[in-house]
Amino acid sequence: MLFQNDKLSVRQLEQKDDSLIVKWLSDPSVLEFYEGRDNAFDLQKVHEKFYNREKGLARCIVEFDKIPIGYIQYYQVDNEERKLYGYANVSDVIYGMDQFIGEVAYWNKGIGTLLVNSMVEFLVEQNQADRVVMDPQTWNERAIRCYEKCGFKKVKLLPKNELHEGEYRDCWLIEYIK
Repeated sequence: MLFQNDKLSVRQLEQKDDSLIVKWLSDPSVLEFYEGRDNAFDLQKVHEKFYNREKGLARCIVEFDKIPIGYIQYYQVDNEERKLYGYANVSDVIYGMDQFIGEVAYWNKGIGTLLVNSMVEFLVEQNQADRVVMDPQTWNERAIRCYEKCGFKKVKLLPKNELHEGEYRDCWLIEYIK
């Protein structure tokens, strides 16, 4: 287990979790916010995207009260992303993270805020992160409110940054500074 905070825990993704990822990423309610409703996942696609991929990307399952409810990943921001985000000349240790709650029944209960706060604390304390960044799509106001509650601030607009449901969408670069 990576960490636990009250009923919330985060652990490394395991092979047996593949069916959970398929379930979550074939649900239109989840896909509306993560990957896009036109981009449902089957077992093969989950294996291609979530297993045996790039090093340095930690993939994890989020559990609440010992029930798997979501996914979170984190990684140290590489030089290419540093340039894109405007951090090319910043010496800070910078981590990025992405997450979703795949069990819709657990939405709007404060669990996302608990998850983001807990992961930021983990990255700062265990990985010596000076900054944590994310790039949510500008229209995803619920997620942005959650991130702002956790101390993230909007840094800059990233125009047409992410392909979502057939069009490139604007994103906000947001950051948490230790």
